[in-house]
Amino acid sequence: MMDTYLQDFCLYLETKKRLSENTIVSYERDLKYFFKFLKDESIEDVTLTNNDNVISYLLYLQESGKVASTISRNIASIKAFFKFLKESGVIQVDPSQYVIAPKVEKKKPKILTLKEVEILLEQPDTSDIKGIRDRAMLEVLYATGIKVTELTSLKVGDVNLNLQCITCNSSRKERIIPIGSKAIEALTIYLKDTRDILLKDNITNFLFLNFSGKPMTRQGFWKIIKSYAQKAKIETLITPQVLRHSFGAHLVANGADLHIVQEVMGHSYISTTQIYMNFYEAKLKDVYAKTHPRY
Repeated sequence: MMDTYLQDFCLYLETKKRLSENTIVSYERDLKYFFKFLKDESIEDVTLTNNDNVISYLLYLQESGKVASTISRNIASIKAFFKFLKESGVIQVDPSQYVIAPKVEKKKPKILTLKEVEILLEQPDTSDIKGIRDRAMLEVLYATGIKVTELTSLKVGDVNLNLQCITCNSSRKERIIPIGSKAIEALTIYLKDTRDILLKDNITNFLFLNFSGKPMTRQGFWKIIKSYAQKAKIETLITPQVLRHSFGAHLVANGADLHIVQEVMGHSYISTTQIYMNFYEAKLKDVYAKTHPRY
């Protein structure tokens, strides 16, 4: 029965909550580990789980050396699962209701300086089709702050060069995001000739393609950005997420309204966006130190 309940839960996350495939896979993985623990404790029916069982699992994770963020994510998955079972009428009492996950300290995200971003974006050799494609991907990523999965999911029809924007269809809602002149230029060159060369005899409406004429993957783009970071000799570990954070931090540091940044980046809560205020405050202090006559 555990597998059946898990399948129903994953279907619920996909159809009702409209979560991304990666998020659902994460829930599923966490719950499978939890189910294995229950079976080791001779509990074959997940509906017979009680509060002590969940707390025991939390302690087991701690004793196994799992970090607070991993434990917190596991507990969140378990809570969501049992909430689903209760709302579905499968159980009457939620055994995870009073379980409190460990607090996770919010780490300051890594960001690049404006100079580092410029150096990184200049790395692709635009005299060949690979460089043209890569430059377009990097420019769009930094111009919009979208996630790498959103970048690789873009369709040709999502780009409007005349209105200078892209349409990002995330799992939660559609976002229309403006793009600047550099990204427009890079996309124009890519769409003019390069994409058709990469497409070969394939038929797909995905915007960015690999050399097999198929949609670029997250893993493929991660390797691309890693190679350019090494070429640029930037010490900071650069990932697509670092560019996304850099986009948000640079906007806020230059005076952008937090709610606008929240909307563009697709954050559900303003508290997620507020983390970029640290960089704004640091810049403000630096400006004050350099300009105030009595500092």
